[in-house]
Amino acid sequence: MKDRKKKQQDLDQLRQDLLASGTVFVTSFDKLTVAQDFELRKAVRGAGGLYRVVKNTLAEKAAAGLPAESVLRGLKGTTAVAFTSGDPVALAKALSEYAKANPVVTFKAGLVEGRAIDLKSIEALASMPPKEEIYAKLLYLINAPAQRLLSAIQGVGRNLAVVIGQGVKENKFAS
Repeated sequence: MKDRKKKQQDLDQLRQDLLASGTVFVTSFDKLTVAQDFELRKAVRGAGGLYRVVKNTLAEKAAAGLPAESVLRGLKGTTAVAFTSGDPVALAKALSEYAKANPVVTFKAGLVEGRAIDLKSIEALASMPPKEEIYAKLLYLINAPAQRLLSAIQGVGRNLAVVIGQGVKENKFAS
């Protein structure tokens, strides 16, 4: 049994982690082996997140007054929390892929950038491309009109040079 001081430390640590995180996914697990738990934690760390098994009352007390309060209130059964201050898509992908391979892990709720999301939204988030790919597509879209304009301007000059070159070649400009 943990003493009161250790429980308070756990509460304070969870509260600090929730304050620092913009994204929180609440999951449930049933009969998860040690090896499976190790793989899940490794996948979450690889996505830039933290994974912690929590007591339901501890999670509810730690989230009091925070945006995560809505998703950590009234929890039942075994509960784990995965959170990150980084890319929410990467964490959602890691958890979803793991949950597909190991059906003992299921989603209960999610919080992304201060907004509670449902299970369908978590699946939609997991199917999105990574942030870097979205940035690359956005930069391409911003850059494409400038490239087309430049090629059109160069094309006019090139076509004019070709016409003048043919005119000189055929002596069309002789006085």
